[in-house]
Amino acid sequence: MPDNTTAIQEKITALTERLHYLNHQYYQHDTSEVTDQEFDQLLAELQQLEKEHPELALPNSPTQRVGGTITKQFPTALHKYPMLSLGNTYSEADLRDFDERVRRGLEGAEFTYVCEMKFDGVAMSLTYEQGQLTQGVTRGDGTRGDVVTNNVRTIKNLPLHLRPAGPAQPAEFEVRGEIFMPLPVFDDLNKEREQNGEALLANPRNAASGTLKLQDSALVAARRLRFFAYSFLSPVRGVFPTHSASLEALKAWGLPVSDTWRQCHSIDEVLDFIHHWEKKRFELPVATDGIVIKVDDFQQQEALGFTSKSPRWAIAYKYPAEAARTRLNSIQYQVGRTGAVTPVAMLTPVPLAGTVVKRASVHNANQIAALDLRLGDMVFVEKGGEIIPKITGVDLTQRPEGSQPIQYPTECPACGTPLIRPEGEAHFRCPNDTGCAPQLKAKLEHYVSRKALNIDGLGAETVARFFDLGLVRTPADIYDLSADKLTGLERLGEKSIQNLLSGIEASKQVPFDRVLFGLGIRYVGETVAEKLAAHYRSMDAILLAAAPELGAVPEVGGVIAESLAAWSQNEANRALVERLRTAGVQLALTGEAPKAVSDRLAGLTFVLSGVFEQHSREELQQLIVQNGGKITGSISKKLSYLVAGDKMGPAKREKATELKVPIISETDLLAMIPTDTQTADEEEILAPQNPDSSAETASNETFPAPTGTANDLGRQASLF
Repeated sequence: MPDNTTAIQEKITALTERLHYLNHQYYQHDTSEVTDQEFDQLLAELQQLEKEHPELALPNSPTQRVGGTITKQFPTALHKYPMLSLGNTYSEADLRDFDERVRRGLEGAEFTYVCEMKFDGVAMSLTYEQGQLTQGVTRGDGTRGDVVTNNVRTIKNLPLHLRPAGPAQPAEFEVRGEIFMPLPVFDDLNKEREQNGEALLANPRNAASGTLKLQDSALVAARRLRFFAYSFLSPVRGVFPTHSASLEALKAWGLPVSDTWRQCHSIDEVLDFIHHWEKKRFELPVATDGIVIKVDDFQQQEALGFTSKSPRWAIAYKYPAEAARTRLNSIQYQVGRTGAVTPVAMLTPVPLAGTVVKRASVHNANQIAALDLRLGDMVFVEKGGEIIPKITGVDLTQRPEGSQPIQYPTECPACGTPLIRPEGEAHFRCPNDTGCAPQLKAKLEHYVSRKALNIDGLGAETVARFFDLGLVRTPADIYDLSADKLTGLERLGEKSIQNLLSGIEASKQVPFDRVLFGLGIRYVGETVAEKLAAHYRSMDAILLAAAPELGAVPEVGGVIAESLAAWSQNEANRALVERLRTAGVQLALTGEAPKAVSDRLAGLTFVLSGVFEQHSREELQQLIVQNGGKITGSISKKLSYLVAGDKMGPAKREKATELKVPIISETDLLAMIPTDTQTADEEEILAPQNPDSSAETASNETFPAPTGTANDLGRQASLF
């Protein structure tokens, strides 16, 4: 080994420990000991060393926080301690009955409870060995779950290695806890989906569950999930005398434990705790749906034992879903960035779940018809997942005489353009995307947003103001702003103008993929923009691509491809691209494109369909391109081969057979490629597999069977 190997290993170890320490201080103690820039520099230095010396990288390096691992399918693992469900009750009388059963089971011995918030997320089992995180497994069916370790490693408040503080750590132990999506993150995600014309997520629990099943861990990292620990398990008996002692130890070791738990010495104290959090829980930045009550002493837990489904020493009190009854005064119709016209119910203000609700979602015309809503109705309002107010029904006994069904508008409420309703869609849309003011404003707000061009000084309010003054109408107009045009405007001093112009100038260096995302093309979100930019490398190439070719790009597909192709054919959009080019905005990726490995497949075109065993579909597509072949999304007489995987749809096979297109297997394809390209460096495999958004069914907090001893928003403040 080279003489400097030891020095490099020491440097990697030192950087790893330093970054773990800074993450712990930041996420557990709300302390920023260095600036974000300094933190990023340390992380970049470690990434570079690991890239140059991958054999020296540590297994739980903080570089894994950003994700990047592609999982073709999740393996399963047996739980060492079955994850049993917890019994629920909505009744305080049931809690007193539970207390009596515990008292009888312990034959009158003194005991203490621990009360904890019941966070609404996904139950997770984590294994630590020698202080290192080695495995993360979902609850699954309680006996066996999916191994999602790579995704779990991206959760920034979850330590990859534990601190040598507090009580001695067993060589191996398990931590149970809840992975959840913070409410502000959930709100941001739904706003983005709404802007992209996508269906809104129902609640943070489903969003967290679906995120953990994404097959690209980089996408998981972008969702900013968080974790709270609530249980310690070890094959070693007697590590801690009580559950509360184990929580203190987990916190000392660096694991996130919510500070909301409390010891209670009687059932009356338990009920006081429940009443305290009934309203206060809505102040927390995480969804909750109840309180978990556990006997604190582990020996007493063991004495009480288990039923076939749940522990006798624990129970969950679930808060009833809060509902309110109020009057529907009117319906407002909002026009979004993509032209979708969304109805919003305007209500007589009513207190609900810790807030005063004045507006509620009605989703679309179908929902209005299904509820038979009429102006003046007394309606029932709930919070979906205790997050988004929605109308759930009508009190027909209070319906005003002579009321008429609500007629959905046929024209845009903003510009008067006749609305259209594309086949298969629930929303009516305004097609006037070049003249409808709300759409134009929303497109501008999207272009300057943090995830797009991130122009300092241009927030939503300023954009709307400039639009109303006639200063900007399209993103290209932003680059025509000058000190002369801005001087004299109210609330805009000389320094503010200079900062704004500096921000506009800096946006010219924003990478092409973010510019593409910022253009606000329907269905082209962050991930799709990244894949398109990596595949085509320039805006010019994208503008020349037809829908079938676009649809073959990983993460794109037919609907997105048709939308992008239609956008590209619009002359106003092409003119916008040219103005952005003149302004100096990045419309191509810099640096060299991945080099071709061979021309073995030159002149051949392929369609891939189904699930493949040796490679993901995207890896096979990349291998084809690296060897000179082309990918398309449709079957025609000009197609060279249909590559058939498992579960390929019969329609494609029938069409290929009808057109006499050769159908080959994955093995046949690989045989056509030089052997050395089949083991290409993973860095050259640019595109991840399509994420599997199937969500695991959420469950109550889970507990082990009696074989063992028995929850950032970027780099911002910690949750509690």
